[in-house]
Order: sequence, then structure tokens, then C-alpha cells
Amino acid sequence: MTRDEFNAFCKSLPVTTYVVQWGGADVWKVGGKVFAIGGWTKGNTLGITFKVSDIAYEVLKEQPGLRPAPYLASRGMKWIQHYDVPGLDDADLRDHLAESHKIVARGLTQKMQRELNLYQE
Repeated sequence: MTRDEFNAFCKSLPVTTYVVQWGGADVWKVGGKVFAIGGWTKGNTLGITFKVSDIAYEVLKEQPGLRPAPYLASRGMKWIQHYDVPGLDDADLRDHLAESHKIVARGLTQKMQRELNLYQE
């Protein structure tokens, strides 16, 4: 996934905002909370960091091209970084980014979820 593809996909998710932070990283948020970070590249691989469920974290953290996200995971947060090949294919990466968006959105207050019209059950 290229930087442009990453940004276009994140922009397509509901009520997202975008900012450049942390040394030029593309940071995507929902309700003011980060759900995806795209940054430096290793070869042709864009470094993409996203939040995951506890189960996904256990499954993904040992896969080639993926790792617990530096800084975030060391603080007990369940974030994975796609940083090298083989990593995830684009379809799986999009699925994980969309799930990260949902996880973060569901962590917002119910009031904010209602205001943003997000994932109400």
C-alpha cells in the first residue's frame, strides 16, 4: 500500500480527521483519537501502525513484516506496525485499518458516538 492509497483509504472511513505529526507522519483520527499512523518506509514498504483487538495482537505480533508498534506496545497498548515484507496484503491491511477505526470509535463516549453518528447499536 502506498502512502497515497493509505491516506485515501483512511479518508474514506466515517468522520475522520487528518494531521501531520511526529516527524512528518500521516496521522488519522476519529473523534480526536488516533486510529492509524502512516510514516517512514523501509524499501518500498510504508510503515503503517494501527490499533487491534487483544486476539488480533497475539496473532499478528509474530508474523513476518509485522511487529508490536514501537512506543505504543511498550506501554501496554495493543497496536501493530506493518513495516516490512511480506507483512499484510493490501486487502488485509484495509480490513485492519477499518477495524482499528471501529475499535477507537467504540472507545469514544456514547455522547460523542451519537454526535458523530458512529457505530451505535
